[in-house]
Amino acid sequence: MSRKINIAIFASGSGTNAQAILEYFKESNLVEVKCIYSNNPNAFVLQRARSYDKATFTFSKEEFYKTDKVFQHLRHNQIDLIVLAGFMWLVPEKLVEHFEIINIHPALLPSYGGKGMYGHHVHEAVLANQEKKSGITIHMVNKEYDKGEILLQELCPVLPEDTPDSLAERIHKLEHEHYPLTIEKIAQKLRFQGS
Repeated sequence: MSRKINIAIFASGSGTNAQAILEYFKESNLVEVKCIYSNNPNAFVLQRARSYDKATFTFSKEEFYKTDKVFQHLRHNQIDLIVLAGFMWLVPEKLVEHFEIINIHPALLPSYGGKGMYGHHVHEAVLANQEKKSGITIHMVNKEYDKGEILLQELCPVLPEDTPDSLAERIHKLEHEHYPLTIEKIAQKLRFQGS
């Protein structure tokens, strides 16, 4: 497969991870970010996408779960890999069956995973339990929240004076550093398989 590996980024909010990915692959000969998908028409990630001249696609809950609209759009874009970057909904079975999908989680799974465990909720729980370490998990997506095969975990310390914000800042640094690298490795594997 000499063409680039096409990725779709799904995000629900601000999109700092999406921007880190867009920036990393800006000049890439391997990966093309084809489109940013969002379930939130007001998400700041859509503005970030436009600043990188990337197509965007928004959809409702109804369209995501009850129609083929998103599936057909992904197929039309010849998407090879779906990257979840702060996307809050459980991915429908049909997408899980037809696409390679990865996610990043701001904790060391299997701890602090599952429905409702995202962003500050995770960091608050980690601090409430007086954990000594936290980190990130990059994993494959399956039919359950945060239960797919783990691809990478990176650790950071939890400091006695930490707040959810200060912990989040360290976690974000890990995310922005390691998510693009993991995507690149998967893209290399996909290109090799297709060649």
